[in-house]
Amino acid sequence: MRALLVVNPQATATTRRGRDILARALGSEVRVDVAQTLGRGHAIALARQATSDKVDLVVALGGDGTVNEVVNGLLANGVCPQVPALAVVPGGSANVFSRALGAPHDPIEATSAILDALRAGRSRRVGLGRADDRWFTFNAGFGFDAEVIARVERHRRAGRGASPGLYVRSAVGEFFLGADRRHPRLTLHRPGDDPIDALYFAIVSNTSPWTYLGNRPVNPTPGASFDGGLDLFAMRSMHTVRVLRVAYQALRRRPRPRGRYQLRLHDAVDLTLTAGEPVGLQVDGDYVGQRRSVRFTAVPDALRVVA
Repeated sequence: MRALLVVNPQATATTRRGRDILARALGSEVRVDVAQTLGRGHAIALARQATSDKVDLVVALGGDGTVNEVVNGLLANGVCPQVPALAVVPGGSANVFSRALGAPHDPIEATSAILDALRAGRSRRVGLGRADDRWFTFNAGFGFDAEVIARVERHRRAGRGASPGLYVRSAVGEFFLGADRRHPRLTLHRPGDDPIDALYFAIVSNTSPWTYLGNRPVNPTPGASFDGGLDLFAMRSMHTVRVLRVAYQALRRRPRPRGRYQLRLHDAVDLTLTAGEPVGLQVDGDYVGQRRSVRFTAVPDALRVVA
């Protein structure tokens, strides 16, 4: 079996020593090549080339952004049997996709789990989502949460490290200083249904939880699953008390989301969000710019994962 190890050396929890240990461990089971990413978008090119080269397995060592790029490279030409399998070793600050797969949070333990799965010939297929032409593994957001991600990325470019505190401060800053909390801009469109307007922001989930604050899951769509369609959570109000109530519900150990100022859809296959003016879009925690319209689709059994 041939494998490619894609390493993001800039990921929060990735070290040279960890990369070398992982490469040696994988080398005991497969013939492995190692490639380090040189910047944003490089992992897409590496994974796309691995597909062309008929590599059997691509292992992503990095955070959710690295995993997202690898997935977009693997599926650049769509879902087909020739696409290599994916394995993930967590090396970022949140590692949402890896956790959702049930993988250990520790990179060494995660590597051991991958090796056990390879020896046993164990893998699974997972459904993914698409935001227009961009694949996502666990969620995409349109509006407020995307602008929070953009604020976090600006802080990181200025030299601040990723941490739960940075995300909280960025969310508070965006809520009080950046977001338009008076004029809802989004409209939801679904085939065969009337549009639903007056939405402030929306999160489309492919699994749950949505993300983590440290070890605490944030879970506004607890019914989302790799084995189903997409779940949508949207806010009809940005009143401070109502948003705090939703945040409390999402952070509970056993989330019970409810309230008339929330819109929720479960197991959706095809939905489109439009805005009267460009708003931010994020996929798997990476800001990808502003759009006026985004179509979200569920793709079942899109990728084989070794975990």
